[in-house]
Amino acid sequence: MSKFIKGTIILLAASLITRVLGFINRIVIARFIGEEGVGLYMMVLPTLFLVVAITQMGLPVAISKFVAEADAKGDVKKVKKILVVSLSCTITLSFLFTPALIGLAPTLSQTLFTDPRTVWPLMAIAPIIPIIAVSSVLRGYFQGRQNMKPSAISQIIEQGVRITLIAVMTGAFLPYGIEYAAAAAMAASVIGELASLIYLLTTFKLKKRFRLRKGFIGGVKEGRSTLKELMSVALPTTGNRMIGNVAWFFEPIVISQGLLIAGVSTTMITKQYGELTGYAIPLLLIPSFVTFSLSTSLIPAISEANSTGNYKLMEFRLQQSLKITFITGCFSVVSLYVLAEPIMQVLYGSSHAAVFIKVLAPFFLFYYYQFPLQSVLQALNKANAAMINSLVGNVIKLFFMFLLCSKPSFGIMGAALGTAIGIVLVTFLHFFSIMKILPFTLHIRHYLYTLLCAGSSAWIGKLLFSKMAEVQSELVSVLLSLLAMGLCFFFLLTLIGIVRREELRRIPYIGRFLSILALR
Repeated sequence: MSKFIKGTIILLAASLITRVLGFINRIVIARFIGEEGVGLYMMVLPTLFLVVAITQMGLPVAISKFVAEADAKGDVKKVKKILVVSLSCTITLSFLFTPALIGLAPTLSQTLFTDPRTVWPLMAIAPIIPIIAVSSVLRGYFQGRQNMKPSAISQIIEQGVRITLIAVMTGAFLPYGIEYAAAAAMAASVIGELASLIYLLTTFKLKKRFRLRKGFIGGVKEGRSTLKELMSVALPTTGNRMIGNVAWFFEPIVISQGLLIAGVSTTMITKQYGELTGYAIPLLLIPSFVTFSLSTSLIPAISEANSTGNYKLMEFRLQQSLKITFITGCFSVVSLYVLAEPIMQVLYGSSHAAVFIKVLAPFFLFYYYQFPLQSVLQALNKANAAMINSLVGNVIKLFFMFLLCSKPSFGIMGAALGTAIGIVLVTFLHFFSIMKILPFTLHIRHYLYTLLCAGSSAWIGKLLFSKMAEVQSELVSVLLSLLAMGLCFFFLLTLIGIVRREELRRIPYIGRFLSILALR
């Protein structure tokens, strides 16, 4: 089995676990602090991710790419230089931005956000910046060596610690006010990320092939060429992430100001924003754990193939990623669309946000493609193209958000439609950018057959749910319907040859299971 497939499977398993834990975490938050508290929580997150993006400077992607290339040549000295330069940059920036965020929190909450209660969540989340700065460098190092286990396990540890603390901490601070409960949820995230960093540092110490601290200062002074090399990928990647995070930072501001023009009250704005970004969108993002895992494995795999000029292997990896993305994305989209109301009712005790899922689900199929497509562009030294695509898409998204939200006939639904427009535009721009560099064939027949299988499975699941809901609880009906849809979808894909037995045999445990069945 190739390192790419093995690494992807490890990340898939870990990402599935962390997404489930993360979703449980969101359910706990929603149950404890309600829609208004979730609104406060979600308003603060864009600011955090913007500061983190500035601190990281896109280095994790650059580290993964250049460590993979240096590791392929056996250049241990180069790997050490990459780590020394990266750590010195991210640590310095984190110690500048952490106190800045704490100091600016009152001003940000008073002037930019429509709800001054966001000051406490902003201050509570600030200490996470230096922790993420160091852990992201270590993750980039392990991913560059195509060793995905440390990254995978660290994600599980982070979510496990967070979910353990979040119920206790939000419950303890809720009597003091919703804003303090939201701040407690942020503090739980800080502790979870710290536990993850401790694991990564321990693993790095045990598995490293060199002494990092020896000659650290000298490595920083002699690292100009390494820094320049890293920045050639890191700066466009930073620009790309900065664009996304700046857009996300302005998103609650644009939506809030637009809804104020439409005559919506401040309390209702926070509640509606919480429903859209805290309830509906996280549910739609669950399938992205597959594409995130693929994109993480793609960067070193494509970089290694590119360094040897193996274009055939690069196209093969891209086709693998597109196929997996479409299969998982199709099933997720149709499942969420046909069972939106019962799923929301089971998870949150309210189906108010189901309308957002039905509007956005078809468009999120395009969103799932963005991670692997962007990773291919970065691995092919075309991070600039990815940055420009993101800039165009996000500017247009924010424009339509404000335009539609300010109209009373659209209201908060304008934010959902603006999101859909931005998703589709960026995905198509990424596709066109890759086709200029790496021509590949789109197997339209496979995509049509997969879509047909997904639609047939959704129809069966919807029919089964309507029958079961009469005799079973809503939770049992949803779970059994999803299981039936999944089995039907997989059976149909195998029947028409979209998923072949030879491909399944390459997957650990599944391959062994099929071999046992064949012997019998």
